[in-house]
Amino acid sequence: MPAPIALQLYTLREAAAADYEGTVRKVADIGYVGVEPAGFPGTTIEAGKKLFDDLGLEVCSAHLPLPVGDKVQESLETAAALGVTRVVAGQGPDQFTTRDQIKAACDTFNEASANCTDKGFAFGIHNHWWEFLEVEGELVYKQMLEHLAPEVLFQVDAYWVQTAGPDPAAVIAELGSRAPLIHVKDGPCTRKEDMQALGEGVTDFKSIIDVGEHVDWWIVELDRCATDMMEAVEKSYTFMTEKGYARGR
Repeated sequence: MPAPIALQLYTLREAAAADYEGTVRKVADIGYVGVEPAGFPGTTIEAGKKLFDDLGLEVCSAHLPLPVGDKVQESLETAAALGVTRVVAGQGPDQFTTRDQIKAACDTFNEASANCTDKGFAFGIHNHWWEFLEVEGELVYKQMLEHLAPEVLFQVDAYWVQTAGPDPAAVIAELGSRAPLIHVKDGPCTRKEDMQALGEGVTDFKSIIDVGEHVDWWIVELDRCATDMMEAVEKSYTFMTEKGYARGR
C-alpha cells in the first residue's frame, strides 16, 4: 500500500489567513489524509489542532522554528500541542557557502536534534536548493552527512534537489530510512519561475516513487503557483492518488 498524502499548509497560506477553517475543510474534502502546518495564520495552535481532529486530518509533522536557543520551548511546546513526533526546520543559504559554515550549520542541527530527543521528538532538516549545490569541490549535503548525528532525519524536497542539479530519486534512495518525509512539487525546476500542479512540470515522479518504499508521507507543497493555488492542490492530489503513488482517504 502506498504511503498517505499530506499537504504542507504553507501552500495555502494566503487563503488560510483569510479563512483558516474554510481552507482546511477544503483540504479535507479533497481527500488529503494529513496536513503539515507551518504557522497558524488567522487562528491559534489549539484551534487548528481541534479543527484537524474534527476533520480526521492527521498531523504528519510540523515546520517550526529551529529548536535551539530561545526557540526551544516555543518549538517543542507547539509540537506537543499538535501531537506530532517529528519537528522540521532548516537554515538559510548564507549558512552553507563554505566548508566551515556547513560544519557550523550541522553543529546547530545536531543541537536541535538533541533538544528534540530530550523531549521525545525526532528532528528533521527541510532542504532547499542550496544544500545540493557544490561548495569547495563537494556537494553540500555530502559534507553535511559527515557532520550530522545519525539520528538527524531529512525531509527531502525533491523539487529543490532537482533544481540544484542532482537526481532526487538517487538522493532519496541514498538516504533511505533517514528520509521518511518527502516534499513533492512540480514545475520547471528553476529557482524563480512559478510552480505547477503535480504532473504538469518536468519532475519524474515515477522514479521518485519507485525508490520510496521507506517513505511514511508524501507531502505536497507549492511555494507559489502560476494558476489558482487551491485548484493546483486538488490537481496534485488527483495526480498522486490516481497514479497510485500515494494513498488518499
